[in-house]
Amino acid sequence: MRSTECDKLSMACDLPFLGPRQTMELQELSRKPKRSSSHTLGELLQHVGNSAVEPSHQVLDVREPVFQPAASMPFVLSFHNLTYSVKVRRKVLPACFSRSSTNNPDNRNLIEHKSRMKVLLNDISGEAREGEIMAVLGASGSGKSTLIDALADRIARESLKGTVTLNGEVLESKLLKVISAYVMQDDLLFPMLTVEETFMFSAEFRLPRTMSRSRKKARVQALIDQLGLRSAAKTVIGDEAHRGVSGGERRRVSIGTDIIHDPILLFLDEPTSGLDSTSAYMVVKVLQRIAQSGSIVILSIHQPSYRILSLLDRLIILSHGQTVFSGAPGVLPQFFAEFGKPIPVNEDKTEFALDYIRELESTPGGTKNLVDFNKTWQKRNPLSRSSTGPKLSLKDAISASISMGKLVSGATNMDPNLSSSVPKYANPFWKEMVVIADRAITNSRRAPELFGARFGAVLVTGIILATIFWRLDNSPKGVQERLGFFAFAMSTTFYTCAEAIPVFLLERYIFMRETAYNAYRRSSYVLSQSIISIPSLLILSLAFAVTTYWAVGLAGGTSGFLFYFIFILASFWAGSSFVTFLSGIIFNLMMAYTVVVAILAYFLLFSGFFITRDRIPSYWIWFHYASLVKYPYQGVMQNEFDDPSKCFVRGIQVFDGSPLRAVPDSLKLKLLKSMSKTLGMNITSSTCLTTGSDILKQSGVTDIDKWSCLWITIALGFFFRVLFYFALLIGSKNKRR
Repeated sequence: MRSTECDKLSMACDLPFLGPRQTMELQELSRKPKRSSSHTLGELLQHVGNSAVEPSHQVLDVREPVFQPAASMPFVLSFHNLTYSVKVRRKVLPACFSRSSTNNPDNRNLIEHKSRMKVLLNDISGEAREGEIMAVLGASGSGKSTLIDALADRIARESLKGTVTLNGEVLESKLLKVISAYVMQDDLLFPMLTVEETFMFSAEFRLPRTMSRSRKKARVQALIDQLGLRSAAKTVIGDEAHRGVSGGERRRVSIGTDIIHDPILLFLDEPTSGLDSTSAYMVVKVLQRIAQSGSIVILSIHQPSYRILSLLDRLIILSHGQTVFSGAPGVLPQFFAEFGKPIPVNEDKTEFALDYIRELESTPGGTKNLVDFNKTWQKRNPLSRSSTGPKLSLKDAISASISMGKLVSGATNMDPNLSSSVPKYANPFWKEMVVIADRAITNSRRAPELFGARFGAVLVTGIILATIFWRLDNSPKGVQERLGFFAFAMSTTFYTCAEAIPVFLLERYIFMRETAYNAYRRSSYVLSQSIISIPSLLILSLAFAVTTYWAVGLAGGTSGFLFYFIFILASFWAGSSFVTFLSGIIFNLMMAYTVVVAILAYFLLFSGFFITRDRIPSYWIWFHYASLVKYPYQGVMQNEFDDPSKCFVRGIQVFDGSPLRAVPDSLKLKLLKSMSKTLGMNITSSTCLTTGSDILKQSGVTDIDKWSCLWITIALGFFFRVLFYFALLIGSKNKRR
């Protein structure tokens, strides 16, 4: 019968993390994990891999344990005396001023600013065990998220007091990132990827390259079944503009992306926030199954329903950073009864507890009596807070977990140096770049309107310039118009790069979430994003160059066009890199646009078009050489006017830029003869008076040759990409100070 069912279902039936896909409802499991009979997903996958050589008609039997470690005691995460404070600035009014006097603008600058320390966590202790869910409860501002961050190493070590240990040993940050996962409160997902694609890309990041693609796909399919997402597997995540999965499904996808590598520790910040009661229950039910597969699940939750409370194993209730209760949900009535505030029979236990705590918080003494009672109660009931029996050392416990196949992204053996036995990243550098590029291209292909809008802007701008500067001649007036064309064309390439601002700002928090737990290197992201931007820049550059070059009548023929095209491409590259760098240091979209537009305006001002280099004040000359527009503008100018045989001002054309341009040509010839006598040289109507070299000298663009300008422009693009990398390195630590 089992064989028949599996023949009808997909390979996920061979990985029965939830059982067959037909039974989508989550089944009730025992509250305590049974490692001898409950298999991790890693075990099942490894068994699948080992059975790949068996005949196709055989069905994998996973009813018996695959591995029997000598000792398989559960993991225990303990935390002791966690204390965390932040500095808060507050306004202090001098005693000589009345409250009403602060309304006087002249007195506002006299208000003093003093700093005080605000305690977010105050001597918090507890433990969480493998196979259980520990929930942190409390009102807004009680310290729930702060405690989760402290346990997940998202608070700088020098700022957090106290200890966090796993099986009695202090966790190093490098190891914690490999064996744990953190699910943020917001669902940070790529909107145009399907659920299955989202999990597959996560598997490519978190699972090692040595694991075959078929096994990764099998893991993804099993995870989809585990999370109850089979019906939504082919649906895009969606956003405000695109219809996608439901809110509860989005939350489960967010969880799935972080548990693809089967972590030992799973931290979640408000996983049920914004969900209806049914969706919230489904999410916590999924977390229970994850815990019972051999993980420690720690989550913060605002106010769980009765059904959700039945799934939780341990509670910590906080009030202003202090513990007012710690223990199993079932002992809440006993706890409050002994405190002298028994819970009514028909009252929801957690609702009563949280409401009563809020009442205490509004009283002068606050929750001090309840906090003190909790400490006394914990001493009288040691079994409610401490696990009994011996525990494996951390090294042995992780070794056993790896041998059972749970940490498929980890090492296959453990050496005495625990922190170096598990690789920091699951994949090599080049593999990360390929996966990042593949994901970005897939996401962009589903939303072609973004590139289409930019391409349309470049094409329309090119057409407008081509029609305005149509077929410029070589007269003095034509020379001035060419200078204006080059200045506007080069600055336009930079302004159209501003679309790169929202691209990274939309991905920023996804990037921070993924790199915080070593899904990939920051350098891989920067290089991959740089490389995949080149094809689009090539298309934009070619469209702009073809639209404008021959229509305007620029000089140089085919070689001149190629150089013009390369400079347009270099300008797009430098501009895109510059804007990308700014998006890495400015997090607000509107502020980023304002800064980009302002800086590009300054670049154009100091480019050498409005005022030549020799006329710029010495204290501003540095901005001239820092201007991104200077080098492409100077390069295309030299490309246009570097032909020594080409003349731009002949004979009487010398008067075109003066008030004498309106006098008859006969009078102009007489003036030329008079000038010839005075200068001692023969000037006729055909005498060349201004060549391209003269124009370049007059414009002050001869300090750097055109090839140097090209290489400098390209180098600036690389320079800003390097700065972007360091901005990510410094600005995405994702830790509180």
